[in-house]
Amino acid sequence: MSGTVPAQDTPRPRPYTAAVFGAVLTAAVTPFDRSGGVDGPAFRTLLRHLLATGSDGIVVAGTTGEASTLSDVERIALFEAAREETRGLGTMIAGTGSNDTAHSVHLTEVARAIGADAVLVVTPYYNKSPPEGIRRHVAAIAAVGVPVVLYNIPGRTALNMAPDLIADLGAIPGVVALKQANDDLSELRRVMELCDLAIYAGNDDMLMPVLEMGGTGVISVASHLVGDRMQQMVALASAGDLDGARAIDASLAGVWSGLFEVTNPILIKAALEMQGTIPTDVVRLPLVSATPAERDRLADVLAAHGIAVPA
Repeated sequence: MSGTVPAQDTPRPRPYTAAVFGAVLTAAVTPFDRSGGVDGPAFRTLLRHLLATGSDGIVVAGTTGEASTLSDVERIALFEAAREETRGLGTMIAGTGSNDTAHSVHLTEVARAIGADAVLVVTPYYNKSPPEGIRRHVAAIAAVGVPVVLYNIPGRTALNMAPDLIADLGAIPGVVALKQANDDLSELRRVMELCDLAIYAGNDDMLMPVLEMGGTGVISVASHLVGDRMQQMVALASAGDLDGARAIDASLAGVWSGLFEVTNPILIKAALEMQGTIPTDVVRLPLVSATPAERDRLADVLAAHGIAVPA
């Protein structure tokens, strides 16, 4: 983190509130069976668990969902299952971004037909797109007619979208929100000065600073485990009790860091398997499952934060 917002800063009204998609959205893992295939029943069970434990909505086939190793057939089946499980209970945001504009448009058209509430569109990676290429990429996806959540994650894409570019993208009809996984808070402040996008923290340890700045909430990994507590943070901040929200944030700092000791989603899958929430901790190559030593350290983190794991 690059620092926290000074205590005197208070939330300011935003045109898009938590009523848009919700405040705590979980970037759901994709459960795999022992052979590495998508475990559809386990995915549905996981979604029901998340919606019952603090998640306002689900992001499907994002980074945590291992979208980069999912086939289109698998991804679309997950979209369909998530829409069925969330209907009437929460929002569903489909991860349709890629580094191929035509492919992203196609997936977005499918997501629209399925009834997704929005699509998550990651900054195009690998191609090293200039700003104009990114603008055209996002505009083509937004033209499909599904609300777009921009996803700026330079740690994965090796390309940071600067505040001016984000503001330009925010002026495209249909672009309504930003998942900011760049922890430079000065850049996020500038984004909020330049545009009226709904702001979601893209890293769990950014939720409190985002709330302090009047942002909407978080697209989270840790909410698989502590969604209810994260909802309490949001509720306290919304009521003006920033000290109370900060106290919860401080109490969960070990969770924020402990789940990211190695590349996500390795440890969140291990934690969910240890809990019995999903049947396996299998990830797809080129990722590998947590080592015994990593699992031991993770178990200590969970125990220290009162996250129950069956003996």
